Amino acid sequence: LIHCGAMSQTVAPLRIRRFRTLWITSIFSNVGSFLQSVAGAWLMLELTGSATWVGLMVASTTLPLLFLALAAGAVADLANRGKVLLVSQSLMGLAAAGMAVLSFLDLVTPGRLLGLSLLLGVGVAFNLPAWQAMVPDLVPRGMVASAVALNSVAFNVARAVGPALGGLIVATAGPELAFGLNALSYLGVIVVLAALAGDFQAADQESSSVANAIANGIRFARFTKPFRMLLLLAALFAITSSVVQSVLPSRTEDLGGSADTYGLLLGAMGLGALVGAFTRRRVVEALAGRSIPVTITLFGIAGIATGLAQSTWIAAGPLFLAGATWVWTLTTTNATAQLMSPEWVRGRAMSLYSLAFVGILPLGSILAGALADLVGSGTAMVVLSAGAVILGAAAPRFGIPALAEVQTPEFSDRYSPDPHVDTEGGPVMIVNTWSIDGRRLDDFLTLMNEVRLVRLRTGAYRWRLYRNASDPHRLSELFLTVSWAEHLAQHGRIDDASADLLRKAREFDVEDGPITRHLVAVDVEDPEDWEPLLAAHEEFHRNDGSIPLSSD
Repeated sequence: LIHCGAMSQTVAPLRIRRFRTLWITSIFSNVGSFLQSVAGAWLMLELTGSATWVGLMVASTTLPLLFLALAAGAVADLANRGKVLLVSQSLMGLAAAGMAVLSFLDLVTPGRLLGLSLLLGVGVAFNLPAWQAMVPDLVPRGMVASAVALNSVAFNVARAVGPALGGLIVATAGPELAFGLNALSYLGVIVVLAALAGDFQAADQESSSVANAIANGIRFARFTKPFRMLLLLAALFAITSSVVQSVLPSRTEDLGGSADTYGLLLGAMGLGALVGAFTRRRVVEALAGRSIPVTITLFGIAGIATGLAQSTWIAAGPLFLAGATWVWTLTTTNATAQLMSPEWVRGRAMSLYSLAFVGILPLGSILAGALADLVGSGTAMVVLSAGAVILGAAAPRFGIPALAEVQTPEFSDRYSPDPHVDTEGGPVMIVNTWSIDGRRLDDFLTLMNEVRLVRLRTGAYRWRLYRNASDPHRLSELFLTVSWAEHLAQHGRIDDASADLLRKAREFDVEDGPITRHLVAVDVEDPEDWEPLLAAHEEFHRNDGSIPLSSD
């Protein structure tokens, strides 16, 4: 009964039609991607004979994330996510079609193949944060972890089938057929997204430039320590784990295998990942806070065993384990990142997560390929996988909460300003002043350090606490936002826990309550109309724990 209950919770998101439809079409698209992955890596090996070139080819579809992830995350928050996905899926389909045509006409070169793969990677860069941020739009918050696991199932069903099928197609019909089938596989996703595009609205309807939106996303990550440490862990895991897949073509060749053998070995990893996706819930619950350290360590051990294997059949066993532990680790970290992220910044948060893992992954692939050229594929696997074992042992020191312990930000219903009202003007300086009982000064300073983090992760670009030189018990908090519109948006980003924190800070004043002042920069040549700037402001201060404007 327990097993049936766990399985029911795992597949619960499939009862939601929109999620189910996209999930089914994504399986076929992922199969096409694996056909291309096998064909591209093997064709590059035939063209160059270099593990470094193969590593570049494996890395190319994710390398653009290093340069585009932040902009893609901002677009995912500020634009209609359905339309972003439509454009990115179309770009990926066109790049795959270009590879198919060049291969068919025998015009493919290493440079052209890599260039088209990089173009496909541009589509991946914009697709990934929008797709991940879309998950909580499709399912209730309590189903997010299960939805992430099901997306992993879709990916790994394809991994179990695609590589073996890709190896067979490349061996019998050539890479051009694999590239062509991948181009066709995007059509199903495009059709479904076209039907649903109107249902996906931008999570953040604030009027903000892309540059400012990117800056806010970076500040959110910087001043949210658990999220920041999760990004560091993901980046280190990307570097130490990428060797298994990026060097596997060369490792297969060293062990006497061919393209179809390579596909079967990738299929073994995919089968393990599929099993891992369905066992994720029980494993994570059983390991609790030790889940991430244990699964990373097991992945490293599996990579070492693959590097030491003396035949392709022996290598299949540790690759199966690597697939399962890969899914256990990434499903947990991905769901943790989503649950940590408030809705207003979710696209940018997931773009940073994608940058930390998927964007760093190609650097690990390039490093692994270069190391394999120097010391051999088996030794390269052993060395970098040993790094994963060390990372697993160190993971508890990162302070990342267990998935079940993640505190999801909650927001009570609050008044929002009319988006059609012009609220330009700024920068804005907010000054809040307290008179403090000297005996409680240490407690006040401790609390204000937490308030500082709230201000900075919700949109302030500068914060300081000042002490009055003539009255040391009179302290003023000062923070800056880029505009009045940004300050109004900042009020809407205050979650319930932060609002309670601000109310506690107000209680430290020993006089008539803290005094707040809002100073808006004036363009002396073209002054703003002040009335629209102030219309929405008082309501915010009454609802989110801020200092009431009546004390101004």
